[in-house]
Amino acid sequence: MNADRHRYKISVNSGVHLWFYHCIYYQLVDNFERFMLTSTDFSGLLNERFFRNFLPIPASNELRLDVGTPDFQLPDITNGTLVKLSNYRGKQPILLAFTRIFTEKQYCPFCFPHIKALNENYEQFTNRGIEVLLVTSTDEKQSQIVVKDLGLKMPLLSDPSCRAFRTYQVGQALGAPLPAQFVLDKDGRLRYKHLFSFFDHNASVEKLLGKFD
Repeated sequence: MNADRHRYKISVNSGVHLWFYHCIYYQLVDNFERFMLTSTDFSGLLNERFFRNFLPIPASNELRLDVGTPDFQLPDITNGTLVKLSNYRGKQPILLAFTRIFTEKQYCPFCFPHIKALNENYEQFTNRGIEVLLVTSTDEKQSQIVVKDLGLKMPLLSDPSCRAFRTYQVGQALGAPLPAQFVLDKDGRLRYKHLFSFFDHNASVEKLLGKFD
């Protein structure tokens, strides 16, 4: 009986993953140009990071609400400092926003307007004592250009190894990690998480602000 149940579980899980790969592959291929490119300059796109994140892997985040999230330390390209997530604990709540940028020239068009919206509304967060940490897989040089081109006010954290993306299990597809948002309270406990789907790419600024109420 247990063996049959185990085989059934494997079969269901395999079917779910195959369904996900099928959907994400054909959705992305059908929309490859729109999904990936905000520029026709391909320089710097095909690198080790691109191929390491090419295989579609769905988000599988198992972080539980009301529990602290994994710590990490990354360079803040906007302000030229190092940011350690745990340093905020006991001080202020955090919006941790993982975004999808391929190079300094190519953004996921689902994420580009989301980045701009977060930046334009940054003061709405800071006026309430909330810090916004935007995490990108672009390297430091690419990220410096992103900060300049977009006029970013919020911290942009560079994670070219994608270690933080993988720690938070946000998934990946066609050359870059997938976006996700995590709302952390003043004590670093998870209050809300939004994982990427084709039906709901990123949580809106209004929704994210509401989760801090």
